[in-house]
Amino acid sequence: MSRKLFVTTALPYANAPFHIGHIMEYIQADIWVRFQRMQEDEGKPREVHFVGADDVHGAPIMIAAEKAGKTPREFVAEIAAGRAAPLNGFLISFDNWHSTDGPENHELSCEIYRRLKAKGLIATRTIEQFFDPVKQMFLPDRYIKGECPKCGAKDQYGDTCEVCSSVYTPTELKNPYSVLTGATPVMKQSEHFFFKLSDPQCTAFLKEWTLGQVDGHPRLQTEVANKAREWLEGKDGDDNALTDWDISRDAPYFGIEIPDAPGKYFYVWLDAPVGYLASLKNYFSKKGIDYDAFMADPDTEQYHFIGKDIIYFHTLFWPAMLHFADMRVPNNVFVHGFITVGGEKMSKSRGTGISPLRYLDIGMNPEWLRYYLAAKLSDRVEDIDFTGDDFIARVNSDLIGKYVNIASRAAGFITKRFGGKLAHGWTSTPAPVLDTLRTASAEIADLYEKREYGRALRQIMHLADEVNAYVDEHKPWVLAKDPEKSEELHQVCTRLLEAFRILTIYLKPVLPAIAQKVEAFLDIAPLQWTDVSHPLADGHAIRPYEHLMQRVEQKMLDALFDAPAQAAPAEKDTASTPAIEPLAEQITIDDFAKVDMRIAKIVDCSLVEGADRLLRLTVDAGEGRLRNIFAGIRSAYRPEDLTGKLTVIVANLAPRKMKFGISEGMVMAASGKDDAGIYILQPWPGAKPGMRLR
Repeated sequence: MSRKLFVTTALPYANAPFHIGHIMEYIQADIWVRFQRMQEDEGKPREVHFVGADDVHGAPIMIAAEKAGKTPREFVAEIAAGRAAPLNGFLISFDNWHSTDGPENHELSCEIYRRLKAKGLIATRTIEQFFDPVKQMFLPDRYIKGECPKCGAKDQYGDTCEVCSSVYTPTELKNPYSVLTGATPVMKQSEHFFFKLSDPQCTAFLKEWTLGQVDGHPRLQTEVANKAREWLEGKDGDDNALTDWDISRDAPYFGIEIPDAPGKYFYVWLDAPVGYLASLKNYFSKKGIDYDAFMADPDTEQYHFIGKDIIYFHTLFWPAMLHFADMRVPNNVFVHGFITVGGEKMSKSRGTGISPLRYLDIGMNPEWLRYYLAAKLSDRVEDIDFTGDDFIARVNSDLIGKYVNIASRAAGFITKRFGGKLAHGWTSTPAPVLDTLRTASAEIADLYEKREYGRALRQIMHLADEVNAYVDEHKPWVLAKDPEKSEELHQVCTRLLEAFRILTIYLKPVLPAIAQKVEAFLDIAPLQWTDVSHPLADGHAIRPYEHLMQRVEQKMLDALFDAPAQAAPAEKDTASTPAIEPLAEQITIDDFAKVDMRIAKIVDCSLVEGADRLLRLTVDAGEGRLRNIFAGIRSAYRPEDLTGKLTVIVANLAPRKMKFGISEGMVMAASGKDDAGIYILQPWPGAKPGMRLR
């Protein structure tokens, strides 16, 4: 029976363009999907549906839209308009791209809620919740920061700790503050809706699903299963460590209103994963496919590719929601790590940020990146590192030196010496090198199926090495010089093109554009996996060979990485040194003593919409409160460059009312004449917020 597959990637939040982490995940899933589409079961192609969508609801979208002077739908529409370029550019083969604000998602989310409520798994209770007295709204988890109640790490969000991975409620944070205004939130009561995740039947199901096996193998990756066990049992091995899940939010909120509960909305993490189903339903409606029948079919398989930062939602909330709503539960969730650059977290300020659109705009081949990432990906939850030198070496050595080189060394002889036709009788003569290539088919297919792309590509390149050894052994350039060895030359070059065809089949999930060029060059139908055992026919005519791929050059990598925000010259360059202002008139020590300068920690930093020069800094000057300062340093710094850093502020400057809010101080920065260069002051290690400069 032919397999039926439904595959998704995590839904990107529609508040920004794709980053390289999104593209890595899409490439990983796309390779798996393309491999599945090349397979046949009992002579019938597999049915594969690959969909995605924008995650568009929630307070962050609402707040970002407000700052931009747009409605939430206008705001997310602009983001959505930019999705096609990187998706198409990196050859991601989604069948459909939708939005969680589509009618299908509203319908499905409400239906799931009604079914859970009918099962007695929805409870209401009055809770105390943080409220921003300045913004006059209840604060979402991600808009509250403070100290983790478990490990004490500072500047953690209100739902999970990025240091110890603990999950908690916002009210458990120590020393909380509003990310929006810096104000200390106050407690207010509100009635909320909860999915009873702590119900024994939920716990029993989740233990079976997360820790169980499929076909004799653990369902989840080891790292993921261990984390799920920790959440389910707690660190002390409790029977049930889960707590009920708050699934509602109060107005104002951009989202799906809860049925029969005016002013109450589904928390974005309830309706976001439902977007997987909604996108499939939307796609099926356009194709005339019966969605209900497909999802009810016991042979349908459902898979999600996600990052390690959202395991909790996808291995606990999502399967439990579906199971108790009597809907299909995912067969599996495939989790990957993050991508780093040179062993460090990506940072534009350090020149280690990779922009997917910049990669494409400067003309870099998307299949270079597809191959490079695939060569590092496995079925484990491991971070992968992008290193420029390794990228150049791997692409140039493997793809150009080993793979493409095979075709370029054989095709010219076939075209010029033999009228573009392969040899006759070549299939009836022994060819051990081709036997070796064909024998590897099952092993390579198994590695793709298990998402062991790195191992698959190493095996393919090992086969390419054997083909190149065959080239070196038979030396077609030498055979071409001897008219009496014309037939041998014809046979050798024909075998090389057949070997190249087989390697192309193995590489097609990773290099779909190259495979398409090879299919055109060889004048053959689109390659399927079973074509490994169906060689090119005797006398088959090929088309003239055209170069398939260029080499990576260092200057391309240099252009790829964003330049640091400020780059200090290696040597003093008087031509580039900013002009220095004349010294101000002399003051006394009493004059200086009037200026109270303090060490302050920048606990948050954000752009100020409508102000091209300003950044909003929320700082801790050791006063037991936070203050907001607007600083005209946007041309030199990005918010992520400053968050968590120490600096120096003028603490006793009279507050200044601006159109964007009240500025309570001044950040100290150095610059040349006419504001040439901006460099905020940073104290030496050991300085603490609140210390005074004397």
